[in-house]
Amino acid sequence: MGHISRRRLLQTGATTIATAGIAGCLGEGGASLDSVTVAYVPIYPNMQHYVMEREGYYEDVPADVTVERFSSGPSVVKAFASGDVDVALFGITPAMVLVDKGTDAGVLAANSRNGFKVVGTTELAALYDQEGPAMFDRFEEEHDRKVRFGAPPDGSVPDIVLRYWTQEDLDAGEMESVIDKSKVPPAKAVQTIQSGDIDATIIQEPFATIIDQNDGFGELAWSGNILENHPVTVLFANQRVLDDSDVAQSLVEQHTAATEFTADSPDVAAAHAASVIGSGVSEELATAAIDSQASDFFSNPHAITEQAATMGEFAANVGNIEEPVATEDLFAFDPYDAIQE
Repeated sequence: MGHISRRRLLQTGATTIATAGIAGCLGEGGASLDSVTVAYVPIYPNMQHYVMEREGYYEDVPADVTVERFSSGPSVVKAFASGDVDVALFGITPAMVLVDKGTDAGVLAANSRNGFKVVGTTELAALYDQEGPAMFDRFEEEHDRKVRFGAPPDGSVPDIVLRYWTQEDLDAGEMESVIDKSKVPPAKAVQTIQSGDIDATIIQEPFATIIDQNDGFGELAWSGNILENHPVTVLFANQRVLDDSDVAQSLVEQHTAATEFTADSPDVAAAHAASVIGSGVSEELATAAIDSQASDFFSNPHAITEQAATMGEFAANVGNIEEPVATEDLFAFDPYDAIQE
Protein backbone atom coordinates (compact mmCIF):
# COMPACT_ATOMS: atom_id res chain seq x y z
CA MET A 1 0.00 0.00 0.00
CA GLY A 2 3.00 2.30 -0.36
CA HIS A 3 3.72 2.70 3.34
CA ILE A 4 6.93 4.55 4.26
CA SER A 5 8.79 2.81 7.04
CA ARG A 6 9.55 5.03 10.01
CA ARG A 7 10.47 2.33 12.52
CA ARG A 8 11.71 -1.21 12.31
CA LEU A 9 9.62 -4.22 13.21
CA LEU A 10 11.29 -6.45 15.76
CA GLN A 11 10.20 -10.07 15.60
CA THR A 12 11.58 -11.65 18.77
CA GLY A 13 11.52 -14.61 21.06
CA ALA A 14 10.42 -14.83 24.67
CA THR A 15 13.48 -13.06 26.09
CA THR A 16 12.77 -9.77 24.34
CA ILE A 17 9.42 -9.19 26.00
CA ALA A 18 11.02 -8.53 29.38
CA THR A 19 13.51 -6.09 27.84
CA ALA A 20 10.73 -4.29 26.01
CA GLY A 21 8.78 -4.00 29.25
CA ILE A 22 11.74 -2.38 31.02
CA ALA A 23 12.44 0.00 28.14
CA GLY A 24 8.75 0.87 27.96
CA CYS A 25 8.76 2.07 31.57
CA LEU A 26 10.98 4.94 30.51
CA GLY A 27 8.06 6.26 28.47
CA GLU A 28 5.78 6.75 31.48
CA GLY A 29 4.56 10.15 32.56
CA GLY A 30 3.18 11.23 29.19
CA ALA A 31 6.47 11.15 27.30
CA SER A 32 6.59 9.81 23.77
CA LEU A 33 7.02 6.08 23.55
CA ASP A 34 10.16 4.69 21.98
CA SER A 35 8.92 1.11 21.90
CA VAL A 36 5.68 -0.83 22.02
CA THR A 37 5.18 -4.54 22.61
CA VAL A 38 2.24 -6.02 20.69
CA ALA A 39 0.96 -9.39 21.87
CA TYR A 40 -1.38 -11.64 19.94
CA VAL A 41 -3.06 -15.01 20.30
CA PRO A 42 -2.73 -16.98 17.01
CA ILE A 43 -6.40 -17.33 16.20
CA TYR A 44 -8.19 -16.52 12.96
CA PRO A 45 -10.34 -13.68 14.40
CA ASN A 46 -7.17 -11.60 14.86
CA MET A 47 -6.96 -11.14 11.08
CA GLN A 48 -5.82 -7.51 11.20
CA HIS A 49 -2.64 -8.45 13.01
CA TYR A 50 -1.59 -10.88 10.28
CA VAL A 51 -2.13 -8.23 7.62
CA MET A 52 -0.34 -5.57 9.66
CA GLU A 53 2.64 -7.84 10.17
CA ARG A 54 2.93 -9.26 6.66
CA GLU A 55 2.14 -6.00 4.84
CA GLY A 56 4.51 -3.95 7.00
CA TYR A 57 1.86 -1.72 8.57
CA TYR A 58 3.52 -1.86 11.99
CA GLU A 59 6.48 -0.06 10.44
CA ASP A 60 4.34 3.07 10.16
CA VAL A 61 3.76 3.22 13.91
CA PRO A 62 5.99 5.97 15.39
CA ALA A 63 7.65 3.59 17.86
CA ASP A 64 9.67 0.39 17.61
CA VAL A 65 7.15 -2.44 17.53
CA THR A 66 7.98 -5.79 19.09
CA VAL A 67 5.57 -8.60 18.28
CA GLU A 68 5.10 -11.38 20.81
CA ARG A 69 3.06 -14.54 20.31
CA PHE A 70 1.08 -16.11 23.17
CA SER A 71 -0.74 -19.42 23.28
CA SER A 72 -3.87 -18.24 25.10
CA GLY A 73 -5.82 -15.28 26.41
CA PRO A 74 -4.96 -15.99 30.08
CA SER A 75 -1.23 -15.95 29.29
CA VAL A 76 -1.59 -12.51 27.68
CA VAL A 77 -3.61 -11.28 30.66
CA LYS A 78 -0.75 -12.22 32.98
CA ALA A 79 1.87 -10.51 30.81
CA PHE A 80 -0.31 -7.43 30.32
CA ALA A 81 -1.03 -7.10 34.03
CA SER A 82 2.69 -7.30 34.82
CA GLY A 83 3.48 -4.50 32.35
CA ASP A 84 5.37 -6.67 29.87
CA VAL A 85 2.80 -6.08 27.13
CA ASP A 86 1.54 -2.71 25.87
CA VAL A 87 -0.95 -3.79 23.22
CA ALA A 88 -2.85 -7.03 22.74
CA LEU A 89 -5.09 -8.59 20.13
CA PHE A 90 -7.27 -11.07 21.98
CA GLY A 91 -10.81 -11.72 23.16
CA ILE A 92 -13.07 -9.04 24.59
CA THR A 93 -13.43 -10.98 27.84
CA PRO A 94 -9.69 -10.96 28.71
CA ALA A 95 -9.86 -7.19 28.20
CA MET A 96 -12.74 -7.06 30.67
CA VAL A 97 -10.75 -9.12 33.17
CA LEU A 98 -7.82 -6.71 33.05
CA VAL A 99 -9.97 -3.59 33.45
CA ASP A 100 -11.97 -5.28 36.22
CA LYS A 101 -8.72 -5.94 38.09
CA GLY A 102 -7.78 -2.26 37.91
CA THR A 103 -5.47 -2.21 34.89
CA ASP A 104 -5.44 1.22 33.23
CA ALA A 105 -6.13 0.28 29.62
CA GLY A 106 -8.82 0.43 26.96
CA VAL A 107 -10.15 -1.08 23.74
CA LEU A 108 -8.85 0.97 20.80
CA ALA A 109 -10.61 -0.96 18.05
CA ALA A 110 -12.72 -4.02 17.40
CA ASN A 111 -11.20 -6.85 15.35
CA SER A 112 -14.04 -9.26 14.66
CA ARG A 113 -17.64 -10.08 15.49
CA ASN A 114 -20.23 -12.84 15.03
CA GLY A 115 -17.38 -15.32 14.88
CA PHE A 116 -18.76 -18.67 16.03
CA LYS A 117 -20.91 -21.52 14.86
CA VAL A 118 -22.71 -24.02 17.06
CA VAL A 119 -22.26 -27.38 15.34
CA GLY A 120 -23.14 -30.92 16.26
CA THR A 121 -23.63 -34.43 14.97
CA THR A 122 -26.20 -34.83 12.22
CA GLU A 123 -28.42 -36.59 14.76
CA LEU A 124 -28.30 -33.59 17.08
CA ALA A 125 -28.77 -31.10 14.23
CA ALA A 126 -31.84 -32.98 13.01
CA LEU A 127 -33.22 -33.12 16.53
CA TYR A 128 -32.73 -29.37 16.90
CA ASP A 129 -34.53 -28.76 13.60
CA GLN A 130 -37.47 -30.81 14.88
CA GLU A 131 -37.61 -29.77 18.50
CA GLY A 132 -35.88 -26.41 18.82
CA PRO A 133 -35.12 -25.62 22.50
CA ALA A 134 -36.81 -28.89 23.53
CA MET A 135 -33.85 -30.67 21.89
CA PHE A 136 -31.98 -30.82 25.18
CA ASP A 137 -34.75 -32.61 27.08
CA ARG A 138 -35.53 -34.95 24.19
CA PHE A 139 -31.86 -35.89 23.80
CA GLU A 140 -31.58 -36.63 27.51
CA GLU A 141 -34.72 -38.78 27.37
CA GLU A 142 -33.37 -40.79 24.44
CA HIS A 143 -29.77 -41.15 25.61
CA ASP A 144 -30.11 -40.99 29.39
CA ARG A 145 -27.54 -38.20 29.51
CA LYS A 146 -27.21 -34.55 28.64
CA VAL A 147 -25.79 -33.27 25.35
CA ARG A 148 -22.00 -33.25 25.64
CA PHE A 149 -20.68 -29.86 24.57
CA GLY A 150 -17.03 -29.02 24.06
CA ALA A 151 -16.12 -25.36 24.56
CA PRO A 152 -13.32 -23.13 25.83
CA PRO A 153 -13.16 -22.25 29.57
CA ASP A 154 -15.85 -20.47 31.55
CA GLY A 155 -15.83 -16.74 30.89
CA SER A 156 -14.23 -17.00 27.45
CA VAL A 157 -16.00 -15.33 24.53
CA PRO A 158 -17.42 -18.58 23.09
CA ASP A 159 -18.49 -19.69 26.57
CA ILE A 160 -20.39 -16.43 27.07
CA VAL A 161 -22.08 -16.76 23.68
CA LEU A 162 -22.99 -20.39 24.43
CA ARG A 163 -24.53 -19.35 27.75
CA TYR A 164 -26.47 -16.59 26.06
CA TRP A 165 -27.76 -19.07 23.46
CA THR A 166 -29.11 -21.57 25.98
CA GLN A 167 -30.34 -19.11 28.60
CA GLU A 168 -31.57 -16.08 26.66
CA ASP A 169 -31.97 -16.97 23.00
CA LEU A 170 -33.52 -20.42 23.52
CA ASP A 171 -34.80 -19.83 27.06
CA ALA A 172 -33.89 -23.44 27.80
CA GLY A 173 -32.52 -22.77 31.27
CA GLU A 174 -29.08 -22.20 32.76
CA MET A 175 -26.39 -23.74 30.64
CA GLU A 176 -25.21 -26.22 33.26
CA SER A 177 -28.75 -27.57 33.62
CA VAL A 178 -29.17 -28.46 29.95
CA ILE A 179 -25.73 -29.52 28.71
CA ASP A 180 -22.68 -31.35 29.98
CA LYS A 181 -19.84 -28.99 29.12
CA SER A 182 -16.19 -30.03 28.91
CA LYS A 183 -13.18 -27.82 28.29
CA VAL A 184 -12.01 -28.24 24.69
CA PRO A 185 -9.61 -25.75 23.02
CA PRO A 186 -10.72 -24.55 19.56
CA ALA A 187 -7.83 -26.26 17.80
CA LYS A 188 -8.84 -29.63 19.30
CA ALA A 189 -12.60 -29.28 18.83
CA VAL A 190 -12.63 -30.86 15.37
CA GLN A 191 -10.72 -33.93 16.49
CA THR A 192 -12.81 -34.23 19.66
CA ILE A 193 -16.18 -34.13 17.91
CA GLN A 194 -14.99 -36.45 15.14
CA SER A 195 -13.87 -38.98 17.73
CA GLY A 196 -17.33 -39.00 19.29
CA ASP A 197 -16.20 -37.66 22.66
CA ILE A 198 -18.61 -34.74 22.36
CA ASP A 199 -21.92 -34.25 20.58
CA ALA A 200 -21.55 -30.55 19.81
CA THR A 201 -19.25 -27.56 20.09
CA ILE A 202 -19.19 -23.81 19.61
CA ILE A 203 -16.31 -23.14 17.28
CA GLN A 204 -14.59 -20.31 15.44
CA GLU A 205 -13.07 -20.18 12.00
CA PRO A 206 -11.24 -21.75 10.32
CA PHE A 207 -12.19 -24.84 12.30
CA ALA A 208 -15.91 -24.35 11.65
CA THR A 209 -15.14 -24.67 7.95
CA ILE A 210 -13.42 -28.03 8.55
CA ILE A 211 -16.53 -29.38 10.25
CA ASP A 212 -18.78 -27.92 7.54
CA GLN A 213 -16.77 -29.85 4.96
CA ASN A 214 -17.20 -33.17 6.78
CA ASP A 215 -20.20 -35.47 6.55
CA GLY A 216 -21.80 -36.46 9.82
CA PHE A 217 -22.11 -32.95 11.26
CA GLY A 218 -24.53 -30.07 10.92
CA GLU A 219 -24.87 -26.45 11.99
CA LEU A 220 -27.32 -25.65 14.78
CA ALA A 221 -26.78 -21.89 15.03
CA TRP A 222 -24.56 -19.00 14.01
CA SER A 223 -23.54 -16.64 16.79
CA GLY A 224 -24.52 -13.62 14.71
CA ASN A 225 -28.12 -14.77 15.09
CA ILE A 226 -27.66 -15.57 18.78
CA LEU A 227 -26.30 -12.18 19.91
CA GLU A 228 -26.26 -9.96 16.86
CA ASN A 229 -22.94 -8.18 16.23
CA HIS A 230 -21.30 -9.48 19.39
CA PRO A 231 -17.55 -8.80 19.64
CA VAL A 232 -15.00 -11.58 19.50
CA THR A 233 -11.51 -10.06 19.56
CA VAL A 234 -10.29 -6.49 20.05
CA LEU A 235 -7.22 -4.26 19.91
CA PHE A 236 -6.42 -3.41 23.53
CA ALA A 237 -3.80 -0.95 24.80
CA ASN A 238 -2.41 0.12 28.18
CA GLN A 239 -2.38 3.66 29.55
CA ARG A 240 1.14 4.37 28.29
CA VAL A 241 -0.07 3.89 24.75
CA LEU A 242 -3.31 5.78 25.34
CA ASP A 243 -1.32 8.73 26.70
CA ASP A 244 0.75 8.92 23.50
CA SER A 245 -1.86 10.09 21.02
CA ASP A 246 0.47 9.70 18.03
CA VAL A 247 1.14 6.04 18.77
CA ALA A 248 -2.46 5.26 19.72
CA GLN A 249 -3.91 6.92 16.63
CA SER A 250 -1.31 5.30 14.40
CA LEU A 251 -2.14 1.84 15.73
CA VAL A 252 -5.82 2.43 15.04
CA GLU A 253 -5.07 3.90 11.62
CA GLN A 254 -2.99 0.86 10.62
CA HIS A 255 -5.62 -1.45 12.08
CA THR A 256 -8.31 0.24 10.00
CA ALA A 257 -6.11 -0.04 6.91
CA ALA A 258 -5.72 -3.76 7.63
CA THR A 259 -9.49 -4.14 7.86
CA GLU A 260 -9.86 -2.43 4.50
CA PHE A 261 -7.11 -4.62 3.01
CA THR A 262 -8.95 -7.73 4.23
CA ALA A 263 -12.16 -6.55 2.59
CA ASP A 264 -10.42 -5.69 -0.69
CA SER A 265 -8.03 -8.67 -0.87
CA PRO A 266 -9.58 -11.42 1.26
CA ASP A 267 -7.58 -14.28 -0.24
CA VAL A 268 -4.28 -12.49 0.37
CA ALA A 269 -5.30 -11.66 3.93
CA ALA A 270 -6.25 -15.29 4.53
CA ALA A 271 -2.87 -16.42 3.20
CA HIS A 272 -1.19 -14.00 5.61
CA ALA A 273 -3.19 -15.50 8.46
CA ALA A 274 -2.19 -19.04 7.52
CA SER A 275 1.48 -18.10 7.27
CA VAL A 276 1.51 -16.67 10.80
CA ILE A 277 -0.89 -19.02 12.61
CA GLY A 278 0.57 -22.28 11.30
CA SER A 279 -0.53 -25.17 13.54
CA GLY A 280 -2.28 -27.00 10.71
CA VAL A 281 -4.07 -23.92 9.34
CA SER A 282 -3.24 -24.23 5.66
CA GLU A 283 -3.57 -21.45 3.12
CA GLU A 284 -6.35 -23.43 1.41
CA LEU A 285 -8.30 -23.75 4.66
CA ALA A 286 -7.76 -20.11 5.64
CA THR A 287 -8.93 -18.97 2.21
CA ALA A 288 -12.05 -21.13 2.35
CA ALA A 289 -12.88 -19.77 5.81
CA ILE A 290 -12.67 -16.13 4.74
CA ASP A 291 -16.03 -16.54 2.98
CA SER A 292 -17.77 -17.81 6.10
CA GLN A 293 -20.45 -15.68 7.78
CA ALA A 294 -18.37 -16.23 10.94
CA SER A 295 -15.52 -14.24 9.36
CA ASP A 296 -16.56 -10.64 9.99
CA PHE A 297 -13.69 -8.20 10.41
CA PHE A 298 -14.05 -4.50 11.21
CA SER A 299 -12.51 -1.75 13.35
CA ASN A 300 -15.20 0.59 14.74
CA PRO A 301 -15.27 0.15 18.55
CA HIS A 302 -18.59 2.01 18.85
CA ALA A 303 -20.31 -0.86 17.04
CA ILE A 304 -19.74 -3.34 19.90
CA THR A 305 -20.44 -1.36 23.07
CA GLU A 306 -24.00 -2.59 23.68
CA GLN A 307 -23.13 -6.22 23.01
CA ALA A 308 -19.97 -5.96 25.15
CA ALA A 309 -22.13 -4.78 28.05
CA THR A 310 -24.41 -7.80 27.63
CA MET A 311 -21.45 -10.16 27.54
CA GLY A 312 -19.99 -8.45 30.61
CA GLU A 313 -23.11 -9.34 32.59
CA PHE A 314 -22.66 -13.01 31.75
CA ALA A 315 -18.92 -12.88 32.52
CA ALA A 316 -19.79 -11.46 35.93
CA ASN A 317 -22.43 -14.15 36.50
CA VAL A 318 -19.85 -16.92 36.06
CA GLY A 319 -17.32 -15.14 38.27
CA ASN A 320 -14.90 -14.24 35.50
CA ILE A 321 -15.12 -10.59 36.58
CA GLU A 322 -16.43 -9.01 39.79
CA GLU A 323 -19.07 -6.91 38.04
CA PRO A 324 -19.83 -5.74 34.50
CA VAL A 325 -17.28 -3.18 33.29
CA ALA A 326 -18.74 0.20 32.35
CA THR A 327 -18.40 1.18 28.70
CA GLU A 328 -16.44 4.32 29.57
CA ASP A 329 -13.93 2.20 31.50
CA LEU A 330 -13.54 -0.52 28.88
CA PHE A 331 -13.27 1.54 25.69
CA ALA A 332 -10.88 4.29 24.57
CA PHE A 333 -12.72 5.89 21.66
CA ASP A 334 -10.64 9.04 21.15
CA PRO A 335 -7.95 7.58 18.83
CA TYR A 336 -10.56 6.02 16.52
CA ASP A 337 -12.69 9.15 16.53
CA ALA A 338 -9.65 11.32 15.79
CA ILE A 339 -8.79 9.49 12.57
CA GLN A 340 -12.40 9.77 11.37
CA GLU A 341 -12.17 13.57 11.29
